[in-house]
Amino acid sequence: MEPNNKMPNGNNNNKMNMPKFNLNWLYFIILAVLAGLYFANDSSTMSKEVDYNKFQAYVDSGYVNKVVGYDDNSVEFYLKSKYIGLIFGKDSSKVGRNPIITTEAPSRESLDSYLQKEKELKQKYYNLEKHFDGTVSYEKKKNYIGLILWNVLPIIFLIGMWFYIMRRMGNNASGGGGGGIFNVGKSKAQLFDKNNRQRVTFKDVAGLAEAKQEVEEIVEFLREPQKYTNLGGKIPKGALLVGPPGTGKTLLAKAVAGEADVPFFSLAGSDFVEMFVGVGASRVRDLFKQAKEKAPCIVFIDEIDAVGRARGKNPAFGGNDERENTLNQLLTEMDGFGSNSGVIILAATNRVDVLDKALLRAGRFDRQIHVDLPDLNERKEIFGVHLRPIKIADDVDIDLLARQTPGFSGADIANVCNEAALIAARYGKDSVHKQDFSNAVDRIVGGLEKKNKITTEEERQSIAIHEAGHATLSWLLEYANPLIKVTIVPRGRALGAAWYLPEERQITTKEQMLDEMCATLGGRAAEDLFLGRISSGAMNDLERVTKQAFGMIVYMGMSERLPNLCYYTNEEYSFSKPYSERTAEIIDEEVKKMVNEQYDRAKEILSESRDKHKELADLLRSKEVIFAEDVEHIFGKRKWKSRSLEIIMDDKRQDNENAIGQKEDKGEEGDIKPDKNQQEPEQKEEQNQ
Repeated sequence: MEPNNKMPNGNNNNKMNMPKFNLNWLYFIILAVLAGLYFANDSSTMSKEVDYNKFQAYVDSGYVNKVVGYDDNSVEFYLKSKYIGLIFGKDSSKVGRNPIITTEAPSRESLDSYLQKEKELKQKYYNLEKHFDGTVSYEKKKNYIGLILWNVLPIIFLIGMWFYIMRRMGNNASGGGGGGIFNVGKSKAQLFDKNNRQRVTFKDVAGLAEAKQEVEEIVEFLREPQKYTNLGGKIPKGALLVGPPGTGKTLLAKAVAGEADVPFFSLAGSDFVEMFVGVGASRVRDLFKQAKEKAPCIVFIDEIDAVGRARGKNPAFGGNDERENTLNQLLTEMDGFGSNSGVIILAATNRVDVLDKALLRAGRFDRQIHVDLPDLNERKEIFGVHLRPIKIADDVDIDLLARQTPGFSGADIANVCNEAALIAARYGKDSVHKQDFSNAVDRIVGGLEKKNKITTEEERQSIAIHEAGHATLSWLLEYANPLIKVTIVPRGRALGAAWYLPEERQITTKEQMLDEMCATLGGRAAEDLFLGRISSGAMNDLERVTKQAFGMIVYMGMSERLPNLCYYTNEEYSFSKPYSERTAEIIDEEVKKMVNEQYDRAKEILSESRDKHKELADLLRSKEVIFAEDVEHIFGKRKWKSRSLEIIMDDKRQDNENAIGQKEDKGEEGDIKPDKNQQEPEQKEEQNQ
């Protein structure tokens, strides 16, 4: 078992150490040959220009062997071999075999008359080595520029194209990236190794204790495989990271590669998809070929659901589409008949329900690692990591920040820290304060504050009553999420908003869902009860309530007429409902009944607290932003305690006391009013007014 694991690695190392053929040497040889031919050809065509009198002297002396006349009165003549050295002053081996001498004749007629006379004299004095007895020809002057354009340039173009194609093939053969027809079937995986990557370790991954514990075993597999193979075990071929977006699946995979100190191939599932048929399968083959050469290594495929969706469920294509061919090749490579020793596949997705079952079976992805949203303690750790490079003030409390951000993912927390730093820099601060983090959470969750948005007095009254209805019910209902802050200042697309602090629980009961539904309907109920009219401001509330009621009845079996039934189906392209038309009618009736019951319940509770609701709405209109302590002052202490709510309210009271103390030190008089911009944001339930 052990020798087999070492054999491929040794062969691969030998292949990597072999010198690679460089096409640049071939290009150099070709250029040298062409240059040699050019200079050799140039030596055989040496030329010289003389005047017409000297030409006549050469002819009269019998030096000329051949004369060529052109239509532009130019003349080329060639010497007899024994007189070449005499005229050029060089040996014939240096000037070439047929050097050319040119001159300009007065006219073609005079040239012809002169040469005829010289021929007659040669015939008369035959024994004398003088006069002219060679050949005479008259030709049309050649256009050498045109010859070059029509004859030479096409050849140069073809040679250039050949060089370009060979260079592209050379880059392709050496594993170079880039596009082109020769690279279309090659893998687009980005290789990170110890020479060219920024090392990421488990210290850079905060939280995720359970997930890190599982992937640490993968690191041990790559570091000490004999520890496991000696007992007869096999190294897992793959691990699938499953979790919501932004929870750190990709970062966790890079940390595995950093800890194991092995090559790390990273690519996305969409990199396999191409418009050309067969390209996806070719890229899969090339990826695993490269991985085997670099073994031991890790191959990470992000968003694998782009290529690993269940086969045969897409109605737009047949059973032989490109995506399915790519998936089939991926399944073959991960399982196959050969051994992918030392190659571990990591993949990440937030849509595990749509993946093909063959991809999830043991032997391909041997284990699924769930990466969930961080809890309170994990959020503290994540804040600690992202606050390292930020200059924070002394008033920043990481524990308070973690409590203010329930349901935030690691990416959300990173965004909060960055946004807080940008807000502090915008106002020219030297460090990031607690208020900057609060404003950052408000900005991310609620959107940009729009103080200059024009609203009429009637709209402000309607918004205040609407938001006060939410605040009243959330304070009086046992299982409703406790209120943190409510505002009628427009943010994003909403004209008013309320922030809540939801309990972090693993299961939710029917009573808890009904209380949340009742609190959500509090805005519409308050408008109907105290204004006698309803508006479009509750559209977002109604949408959430309808979806929640439908889920409770159809998926969770929380209906009196349809108890203990779940009609959930994960068939993405299914056009048929998993229940009959009669059942659909019952579902509609049950949804209406559940929503109407909670709506009537909300109106009943608001009627009992009419005076306190009016006081809260008036306070909201005057201050525009109120906090949980203001609601507590009107309604009294909340019967049902929340640890996180108490901590945040105590912190708010401490801030107010500090503000009062600072005013007393400065000698200022008057009541202290909370600043409109002083906002402690929490998980927001947005109201689209």
